[in-house]
Amino acid sequence: MSSAHKNLSIFKTENLPDISDKKFVILVAEWNEDITEPLAQGAIDTLLAYGAKEANVSKIYVPGSYELSFGAQIYAQKEEVAAVIAIGCVIQGETKHNDYINHAVAGGLTDVSLKYNKPVIFGVLTPNTHQQALDRAGGIHGNKGDEAAITAIKMLGLK
Repeated sequence: MSSAHKNLSIFKTENLPDISDKKFVILVAEWNEDITEPLAQGAIDTLLAYGAKEANVSKIYVPGSYELSFGAQIYAQKEEVAAVIAIGCVIQGETKHNDYINHAVAGGLTDVSLKYNKPVIFGVLTPNTHQQALDRAGGIHGNKGDEAAITAIKMLGLK
């Protein structure tokens, strides 16, 4: 279901694991910061609401979404990190740069997750327009950061 038909901030919360002792790293792309900052804050707020300790949630910046994969690898290899949440936004614009970046980031994050056997969550918006991004960064379609955080929590429950 597309997020145009779903609120990203509404999700099932049955049987969530205890995350009070888990450490989370939220990687945030600096590019499109008017979008990525509210996404990151949504992720932080959701983690705290479901039991994470503030001291166990780190927010780390990378220059852009393309750099999220390398950042994820740096932190995923740390044994004390339970999950990495990658936050970014690549807007379609007038060129195909988004196709190349989004494909590389999705594959890179998947590879890191499998390599280190821990959740590395794709919290990257891939909208056609800036307004669509705003709508998914705390706007009318909720906050993708909320969804990314709850996904990290649920994936920890699988382990």
